Amino acid sequence: MVMSCRHLVLVLGDQLDRQSSAFQDFDPALDWVWMCEALEESMLVPVHRARILLFLAAMRQFRAALEDAGWRVHYRSLEVQGDPSLGAGLEAAIALFRPRRLILTEPGEHRVSAALQAVAAAANIPLECRPDHHFLCSRESFSDWASGRKVLRLEHFYRHQRQHHAILMTAGPTGMEPVGGRWNLDAENRKAFGRKGPGLVPRPLGFTPDQGTRDLMRHIERIFPTAPGRLAHFDWPLNADQANAALDDFIRHRLAAFGPWQDAMWSHEPYLYHARLSAALNLKLLDPRQVIAAAVTAFETQQAPLASVEGLVRQILGWREYVRGVYWLEGPAYLESNALDAHQPLPDFYWTGQTDYACLGASIGQVLELGYGHHIQRLMVTGLFALLLGVAPRALQAWYLAMFVDAVEWVEAPNVIGMSQYADHGRLASKPYVATGQYIARMSNYCHQCRYDPKASLGDRACPFTTLYWDFLARHAGRFASHPRTALQWRNLARLDAERLTAIRRGADALRRSLA
Repeated sequence: MVMSCRHLVLVLGDQLDRQSSAFQDFDPALDWVWMCEALEESMLVPVHRARILLFLAAMRQFRAALEDAGWRVHYRSLEVQGDPSLGAGLEAAIALFRPRRLILTEPGEHRVSAALQAVAAAANIPLECRPDHHFLCSRESFSDWASGRKVLRLEHFYRHQRQHHAILMTAGPTGMEPVGGRWNLDAENRKAFGRKGPGLVPRPLGFTPDQGTRDLMRHIERIFPTAPGRLAHFDWPLNADQANAALDDFIRHRLAAFGPWQDAMWSHEPYLYHARLSAALNLKLLDPRQVIAAAVTAFETQQAPLASVEGLVRQILGWREYVRGVYWLEGPAYLESNALDAHQPLPDFYWTGQTDYACLGASIGQVLELGYGHHIQRLMVTGLFALLLGVAPRALQAWYLAMFVDAVEWVEAPNVIGMSQYADHGRLASKPYVATGQYIARMSNYCHQCRYDPKASLGDRACPFTTLYWDFLARHAGRFASHPRTALQWRNLARLDAERLTAIRRGADALRRSLA
């Protein structure tokens, strides 16, 4: 049976926003919404159960909200239709509705965009792709900003964003200036807890899964029996009301302490003072403008210091918008970047957490349990080890995309390919972020529980991070020894005598062979 339909409005799993551009002229009497749970989206790599649940449960709650508003939704669920891909699901919907036009907000992934466009072209139906107004900087605006620049730097883009949107700006003698007189207060936001630890940390607001979500958990366990990760502690926000409550909880109870300790890590404290809002933001349950406005208000009402508020604003207004701009500016080929010629396979323990490296065991075990790790655990533990080991960037990128509940490709790929692995020839970040195990010892208590010594690069107790660090410097000396931002690190390499360096490099090679 063919049904009458003017517009079929396509809503993807990370577009759960009632203010979406796709809905601007929606007519409930003439149009339908199409949503599809496609098997392919959870099987391209072994996806964490919590990530699957987050997307599908949030999609189902969004569908229910639209239907409660009187909108017609054609929803293809995994347990009923089981479409192998979004493309196959859309083909079936086109055959059913014969719409005059397909409408969607621009997808957040090259692969998905290409697949939907191909289906529309094959069916000879116009596909109208509208700008995503969720972001504060459009693709076109970022391209204009980047045009003519030899290098792209976050700090330059961030200042442009602050000025353009008049956020944390004030009138000064020569015009608008940053509040507090400085653009970047990062130097104040790098504290470690010390041996006593963080003390009592306010627990972030969580949300008990409703009956529909619990039923979905059982379906996921049945449909994806070999998927990694666990669901026992799943409590993420799944709709706009919950996302707003989570934002209010963060502003009230953790924002003030977020800044100073945003880089710190501590065993059995997965969230510390972090916002835990990235998943809601990336599914569009929460608008970044709301987060920024709430943080700025907290500063203006003296609920939080400027350093904490500026640090959060920089992450959302600066970094989040910046990596999206880079993703679309660079195109699909960006994902294959491998400037450091890294080809080592990803160690198996990234999927199991079974390792005697305490920092990696804690960080990966936390991801398996919760689908979550904060930015330093990602950059300076799991990411750093892969960089030093020489893991193929694409393999690591696939792991991050699979294992973190907040992972969507436009934000995750540049963070891994560019920031973490420096695989893009420095397009996104100005230097590789490399360090010995002593950085982790300084910023966490992981090393207190580890049999390896973060100061040692040789011997039975040699820290793998430290051994691999010196090997990394030696392998890439030709590239970075004269780099203005890395020369100091590489000058330290000259302090090692040839015999010791040879022994370190042999140890690094043995480590790679053992993990291949």
